[in-house]
Amino acid sequence: MQIGTHVLPNRLFVAPMAGVTDRPFRVLCKKLGAGHAVSEMVTSQPHLYASLKTSRRANHEGEPAPIAVQIAGVEPRQMAEAARYNIERGAQIIDINMGCPAKKVCNVFAGSALMQNEALALDIVDAVVQAAAPVPVTLKMRTGWCQSEKNALTIAQGAQARGVALIAIHGRTREQGYGGEAEYDTIAAVKRALRIPVVANGDIDSPEKAAFVFRKTGADALMIGRAAQGRPWIFGDIAHFLAHGTHRAPPRVLDAQQWLTEHLDDHYRLYGELTGTRSARKHIGWTLKQLPGGEDFRREMNLLDTSSQQLRRLAEWFGELARRHERLPLLPQPASVPLTA
Repeated sequence: MQIGTHVLPNRLFVAPMAGVTDRPFRVLCKKLGAGHAVSEMVTSQPHLYASLKTSRRANHEGEPAPIAVQIAGVEPRQMAEAARYNIERGAQIIDINMGCPAKKVCNVFAGSALMQNEALALDIVDAVVQAAAPVPVTLKMRTGWCQSEKNALTIAQGAQARGVALIAIHGRTREQGYGGEAEYDTIAAVKRALRIPVVANGDIDSPEKAAFVFRKTGADALMIGRAAQGRPWIFGDIAHFLAHGTHRAPPRVLDAQQWLTEHLDDHYRLYGELTGTRSARKHIGWTLKQLPGGEDFRREMNLLDTSSQQLRRLAEWFGELARRHERLPLLPQPASVPLTA
């Protein structure tokens, strides 16, 4: 698997998720089997470059290469400048956000709202590709704006003609948000029509589903988002299943504790004590919800106000769990979306 001159270790990507896919999370996922990770989107508005939020999102200290930065905006010249700005600060791949369904993004006609205006969308692609060269540019988008306006194929073909190196497609329209079921026929149609790599995204939450989506779409790679929250080892699980056709054992309890602790230490360093302690709660909660007694413990964790308290109680709780179980006693997960033909 290759993006420009960058050879990736495998075909399993971490989806860029606002408020989730920060540097500590990307590093963790890469450590546990992801072959590529794209940053959560950063704004193309110059007056926000120096903001604390943007500077944190643009932090790649110690992250394994290639460094991929996703930019969001609606004005071609501004997007081109954002590409140059991030490349000067270490970006090795630029990703264009044309998939975010959030209202605050779509209300200014950025993100997936760009798919309503194909001419503008492709003007942005053209401007960014020219500004970034020779750094490769990728594109993340949806199947379309709504059920009656699925234009992913048209935009994908235009983007390929303008020099995009790879396209990732979430199998939902903007209208769907994250509801309903992802569909893969549109992704398959795009893959058949393009020469460049196509990445399938949406509802990939198990090794079986990953194998199914590869077969269904013919995609070159898969992008996994929400299923990696609290379960970052899913990339290794999928890779094992694709290679051997069998499931590997769940992680050892003490290994999972170590991964979570290392992740939280990095998280606190990036966000600072107050913000880091508060924002760490969601990552802790995602891990705990799949373990027996985890929901009650999560409520206790949400009352702790310092990072040292969080780490101490986690060590105690996981230590007790390890005395009863060598490996994580994972609770049954909600039924995956059916593997329909």
